[in-house]
Amino acid sequence: MGILPTFEALKRAEEAGFDLVEVSPKAVPPVCRFLDYGRYKYLQKQKAAEQKRAVSKVLIKEVKLHPKTGDHDVNFKLNDIRGFLKDGHKVKITVMFKGREIVHQEYGRRHTDLIAKTVVEEGIGIVESAAMMLGRQLTLILAPKNAAPSK
Repeated sequence: MGILPTFEALKRAEEAGFDLVEVSPKAVPPVCRFLDYGRYKYLQKQKAAEQKRAVSKVLIKEVKLHPKTGDHDVNFKLNDIRGFLKDGHKVKITVMFKGREIVHQEYGRRHTDLIAKTVVEEGIGIVESAAMMLGRQLTLILAPKNAAPSK
């Protein structure tokens, strides 16, 4: 419509049934547009909701073990871990020590080392956080191979 005085632009927008919205206030002269502002805000809200839905959430699955857990049971848990990693989830392996088991941490480390070694060798995951003791628990965090480690 070209350059118009403000009062005339407001009058034309009102006649057309629209709002006069300032698009670029710092331009010389300021740039304005005719549009239905309520509808514009509604569409912006819809776009934001759609983008929020599109974001994938990374879940952390937890697998709990004890130092006395048998080899067959650890291998069975390893199958679950493989499935979680293939689905794109991070996996937290927790070895819980009860009572005097804390003295023999090497049994728990054997489990975590076996799981980490197997996952890395198969190429389905990486070790995101090495096995470390947190109180009476030994924890190891694995991430899917295609995900970059977070620091």
